[in-house]
Amino acid sequence: MSTTRRTDETTDEPIRAGVIGVGSMGENHARVYDELPAVELVGITDRDEEIARRVAAEYGTEPVALETLLERCDVVTVAVPTHAHYETVSTCLEAGVDVLVEKPIAETVEQGQQLAEQAREAGLVLQVGHIERFNPAVQTVADLIDDLDVISVEAERLGPPIDRTAPGNVIFDLMVHDVDIVGSILDERPHSVTAMGTENGQYATATIEYDDVVATVTASRVTQKKVRKLTVTARECLVEVDYLEQSVLIHRDSYPEYLTDDGQSRYRHESVVERPRVDTGEPLRNELESFVATARDGSEPAVTAEDGIAALETVQLIDRLATGPEDETDDEKRREPEVEA
Repeated sequence: MSTTRRTDETTDEPIRAGVIGVGSMGENHARVYDELPAVELVGITDRDEEIARRVAAEYGTEPVALETLLERCDVVTVAVPTHAHYETVSTCLEAGVDVLVEKPIAETVEQGQQLAEQAREAGLVLQVGHIERFNPAVQTVADLIDDLDVISVEAERLGPPIDRTAPGNVIFDLMVHDVDIVGSILDERPHSVTAMGTENGQYATATIEYDDVVATVTASRVTQKKVRKLTVTARECLVEVDYLEQSVLIHRDSYPEYLTDDGQSRYRHESVVERPRVDTGEPLRNELESFVATARDGSEPAVTAEDGIAALETVQLIDRLATGPEDETDDEKRREPEVEA
C-alpha cells in the first residue's frame, strides 16, 4: 500500500478505516468510524469470528482477514489485548497504514520505542488512544492551565467495572488515563513517584512529583460509586473537573467571615464560582476525528507515541512500587526512585 499523503486535491475522497479487535472498545471505534463523514468503514477483524460477523453486520461492513483489511485501509484502530499490541501495530505499519492503538501503547517501554521509531522511519501516523485527552472538560482545563500557578493536582478514577469483574490491573487499565492527563496539562515529566496498592491490584494510589507540583492519582475497582474527577489547586483558584458530567467549576476568592445577627455571631465561608462553557461531546468521536484529520495531512497526532511511552513508563514504575515482588519489604516498595527525565 502506498504511504503517499493525500493532498488538497483529494480531500473529498473518503478515508478508508478498519478496526482490529472488536471487543467492547473496538466495537465503539467501528460505530464511530461508521458515523463519521468522509470516512468509510471498509472492514473489521477479530479472532472470534462470531463477534466479528455480528459487529460487521451491525455497522454495514464485513469481517475479513488481517492481511485483507490492511490492503483496503488507510487507517486502522488496534484494539486487541495489550500483549498483542507490538506485533499487531508493527504489522500495520509494515503495510503502510496509519495506526491508532488503544492505551497502553505496548507491554513494555522498549516495545513502544521500537514502534515509535518504525512509524517515524515509515513517515506514518502512530497515535495512542488516551481518550480522556479528548474529553471536552479536560480540553477546557488545558486551555486554562497556562495562566495558573499550579500547586497540586488530584485525580480519582473509582468504581466497580460494568460487568462486575476485574480482568486487569487497575493501574494499567484505569490509572494510566490520569497519569497521561496530568503529564499533558503540566507538560512535564515526573521526578519521583511513591505508590501503594491493595485488594490484589484493584486499588492503588500514587504520588507523583514534578518541578513545583505534586499530583496524587487514585484508581479503584472496589469503590461502590463511579467517580471520574480531576482537581487542580492553584494559587489563583481551585478547578474541579467532572469527566462524566463534562463540567468544570472554578472557585475563586474564597474567604471566611464572622457575621453578627440579633446578637448571635455566626461563621460563613464564601467564594466566587465560575462555570466556564464546555462544548460537550463524545470523547471517542473527538479522538477519531482528530486521528483521521492527522492521517489525511500527515501532521503530528494529538497524542504521540512518545506521549504513550511516557505514560507507560510512569505506570510501570507505579505498578512495581504498588505491587512489587512478594519478597520486597514495605519500605522497599514505598521508596522514591528517580524517574528518568
